[in-house]
Amino acid sequence: MIDVRAPKEFTKGHIAGAINIPLFKDEERAEIGTLYKQKGRNDAFLKGLEIVGPKMEGFVRELQNQGQTNKVLVHCWRGGMRSQSMAMLWQMAGFEVSVLQGGYKAYRQQVQATFAQKWDLRMIGGSTGCGKTDILKSLRKLGQQVLDLEAVANHRGSAFGGIGLDKQPSVEQFENDCFEILRQYDAQKPLWVEDESHSIGSVYIPSPFWEQMKVAPTYVLDIPFSLRAERLIKEYGSYSKEDVSKALGKIKKRLGGKSYQDALAAVEADDPNKLISLTLAYYDKAYRYALSKRKTSAKHHLNINVDQPSQTAQLLLNLNTK
Repeated sequence: MIDVRAPKEFTKGHIAGAINIPLFKDEERAEIGTLYKQKGRNDAFLKGLEIVGPKMEGFVRELQNQGQTNKVLVHCWRGGMRSQSMAMLWQMAGFEVSVLQGGYKAYRQQVQATFAQKWDLRMIGGSTGCGKTDILKSLRKLGQQVLDLEAVANHRGSAFGGIGLDKQPSVEQFENDCFEILRQYDAQKPLWVEDESHSIGSVYIPSPFWEQMKVAPTYVLDIPFSLRAERLIKEYGSYSKEDVSKALGKIKKRLGGKSYQDALAAVEADDPNKLISLTLAYYDKAYRYALSKRKTSAKHHLNINVDQPSQTAQLLLNLNTK
């Protein structure tokens, strides 16, 4: 699959697995767009030919160098002139080329429609440190439909959620990547999702899907503080003081002056137990408040006394099959 849109368009969002071979660079596309507005289609078209002419050999060689298959699906924004012209060139070079009808725009319409359709959601809730992500992984191993939003967002969802991880995708790419998972699922069967805020780091859960999450049945895991603290120390204990202190700065006002200073002191003193105690107190309070506002059709509180994600996953599955 070849996406011939400009690099900036591709970076903002693209179909998973697509390769970007842009007909125009960002600045070239901008120049042609300005010409179109100021002087009309003919001038813009001639400028496009002037720019593309010397590149034609390079376009063929670049596709040949991919070396994967002779069959090509090409698209631009709407399946118009850019994709049609590249398709013609590659066909003449011997490739078997199809153009994606409606282009990337049609793909995005399908993405939005998928989030808007009715899903049989099952929410896994609970305070920070419950191991919800590992429970989702266990549910997937048990053959369940799972959408791990934090994995797709490349963020764990709290002020500390980005520590040790690469850059997050754009909001649009996050939606596309979620869609690529959802398109494999049956909307009539249970779909397990972690209870999240509308935002996960710098990305947002699409509103139609988020509205469904807010009212879906929620299984709230009540796990002892000590077990949650132990899990969090394992997850974050190896990260640098600089990264942890920077993350604390994001919740400075919410922690309060004294708690914030005490937390910083705990970081400097290599006292993870103190640090976790202070931050968990804040996150527990915030989660209880958020849960109280949830208009879900059902909240099931489950007392879990061991940190065994596979065991908890089986319990959730048993409750849903009764």
